[in-house]
Amino acid sequence: MKKSKWMLTVAIVVLFLFPVGALAEPITINWWHAHGGRLGELVNGIADGFNKSQNTYKLVATYKGNYADTMTAGIAAYRSKNPPHILQVFEVGTATMMAAKGAIKPVYEVMAESGIPFDPEAYLPTVTGYYTSREGKMLSMPFNSSTPILWYNVEAFKKAGLDPDKPPKTWPEVAEYSKKLVAAGYGGGFSTSWISWIHFENFSAWHNVPFGTKENGFGGLDTEFVYNSPLHVKHIQHLADWQKDKIFVYGGRRNDGNAKFQTGEVAMHTESSAGYASFKANCKFEFRTGMLPYWPDAPGAPQNTIIGGASLWVLQGHPAEEYKGVAAFFTYLSSPAVQAEWHKATGYLPITKAAYDLAKDQGFYEEDPGMETALKQMLLNKPTANSKGMRFGNFLQVRSINYDTLEAIFAGKTTAQKGLTDSVAAGNKLLRKFEKANK
Repeated sequence: MKKSKWMLTVAIVVLFLFPVGALAEPITINWWHAHGGRLGELVNGIADGFNKSQNTYKLVATYKGNYADTMTAGIAAYRSKNPPHILQVFEVGTATMMAAKGAIKPVYEVMAESGIPFDPEAYLPTVTGYYTSREGKMLSMPFNSSTPILWYNVEAFKKAGLDPDKPPKTWPEVAEYSKKLVAAGYGGGFSTSWISWIHFENFSAWHNVPFGTKENGFGGLDTEFVYNSPLHVKHIQHLADWQKDKIFVYGGRRNDGNAKFQTGEVAMHTESSAGYASFKANCKFEFRTGMLPYWPDAPGAPQNTIIGGASLWVLQGHPAEEYKGVAAFFTYLSSPAVQAEWHKATGYLPITKAAYDLAKDQGFYEEDPGMETALKQMLLNKPTANSKGMRFGNFLQVRSINYDTLEAIFAGKTTAQKGLTDSVAAGNKLLRKFEKANK
């Protein structure tokens, strides 16, 4: 056989046995995320599932530390012209990412250019609203989204003579329940985690009052904070005053207060829906969930709560074929099966209606009704300008100011009226600084 014919025969055999896609090295897609521990294992499981579903791309999921560390690492990598394709950014970084002109590639563009079918209407509007433009175009892909709810100790309710099938719906009811719980021997009625996120930001949305002007920052960088309204002052002053009778017990910053609920010191707790995995692992008692309480004399309540957590941003600087891989992964990530499993394992919200329906069809909420509370709360009403999310620059620093303010109020060093007014003034200075830097 002539050499040329032999080579042709070999080539035909190779192509028959090994298609072109199988011979070529898969295109690497880098995803930097902020999930360690058990959540990190689940993220790796999602990446492995995507890689096994096709052989064109290889998704590499890399843990880069906490949210702040991950965002910092991503920005530094972009500046050094070696960015990951996908960067997980917490919700308070949304305005910063949007202002990073030229650094991000909006999700709606990634999906449109890929040719893969993409329907923004398939996603839960209360989830995607945080990450869309004023025109309704999706800027980043929602991933680990949660919302705060009320958690309560069933055993404690029974001991205090309270009906465990009827959690408190209003803040006055919370106070009444708390007094009975304290009388029954508990160290406090309720505590909270993430107090700025829950009792400032979500409180505003839940009562359909503005946290800031310009649609909470969605309408422009020239927004200003207004969370020193009479309703905000009333709520925070009640929290401070309730400490005297142990109706409310402050548990610390971030989610430090979870320990007070897990150990049984307090019988009620406001915490993220994503606290499910931790409570399931650490609580030695049966717990259930209810919607966040509201002030019954507030005309806009209850409205809907807003999300926390993070979304996935696509960074510029990569070839078109690699962005097709990003689009393929986002399609896989949004699939009902993947989202339903993520939701059931973590307590984070499914990001699509189909995933929610699948979890229902699988009987998940019949087995654990408390896991549906967050979704019912988020979907209670169509989001308004006051309840679709927050978009403020330097928001992480603003939250830090709010923590300092709240702790001063709880310690009796200032009143809610003065504390919130001072906090708003300090926050507005940070907004002006951000606006000036991003004009």
